[in-house]
Amino acid sequence: MLVVGDLVTDVVVVHEGPIETGTDTLAAITPRGGGQGANTAAWLAYAGSPVRLIAAVGDDPAGRERVAELVAAGVDCAVRAHPGATTGTVVVLTGADERTLITDPGACRLLDPADVTAAIAGAPAARHLHLSGYPLLNEGSRAGARAALAAARERGLTVSVDAASAAPLRRVGVGAFLDWVRGTDLLLCNADEARELAGPGSPAAQAAALAHHARNVVVKLGPDGAVWHDGRDGALRLWTGPRVPVKDPTGAGDAFAAGLLTAWLSGSSPEAALTAGAELGAAAVGRIGGRPG
Repeated sequence: MLVVGDLVTDVVVVHEGPIETGTDTLAAITPRGGGQGANTAAWLAYAGSPVRLIAAVGDDPAGRERVAELVAAGVDCAVRAHPGATTGTVVVLTGADERTLITDPGACRLLDPADVTAAIAGAPAARHLHLSGYPLLNEGSRAGARAALAAARERGLTVSVDAASAAPLRRVGVGAFLDWVRGTDLLLCNADEARELAGPGSPAAQAAALAHHARNVVVKLGPDGAVWHDGRDGALRLWTGPRVPVKDPTGAGDAFAAGLLTAWLSGSSPEAALTAGAELGAAAVGRIGGRPG
């Protein structure tokens, strides 16, 4: 499988109680590998799927460390290190229920269309491309993301896209984003992103509206499960059963996507794919950071 997306350093700040503006708030602070695309690739490798990550980092110690972590996790990295650029950094303010991201994309903006096209051509056995929405939503990397979609179409690959984040969707514009991903085999979004893309309404109604743009739509609802719409048979809802203790929700959606894709692309039904996604998502929230242990 091919994954195109962001590779950054996450500075994970697990704070004790609400952040007290203008004074001190106690927290445990840990730097870790991050980025939606890279996290999904790491969870795919963890689930046993051969995966190549296509991304951009700076030619700096952070970039080299981030690539080495993924290689050690079993990810084939087609990652260009750009001289003079700084590897992206995201400060993740997180607690058990929510996390806020403060983002410096850095070298992620430098995703080059030629690099993307060459990396896809260099993986003739790949049958699926998964695109993190962040490269589409960032103006600097958009050409590279769109080149990935074009190359996938040319080669006849199936394609999934993760909508990534609600605030960048608002800034870019829903119409533009939906035009870019039109005809995608699978569109994944969380509840906030579904609200941006489809307007207010139930998750099932939002998934049905988005099914006019993508062949399959999954709306992720965190501990409440997910909705799958296949454009034909209507909505399927999965309830995840007993809730698991949450240490950090960072990367839970990326793990969910990896579990779902691994199962679905192996021929599993939507119900089975949702269950597989929920299992990896549950594993993700039980640890600090967005990657497998």
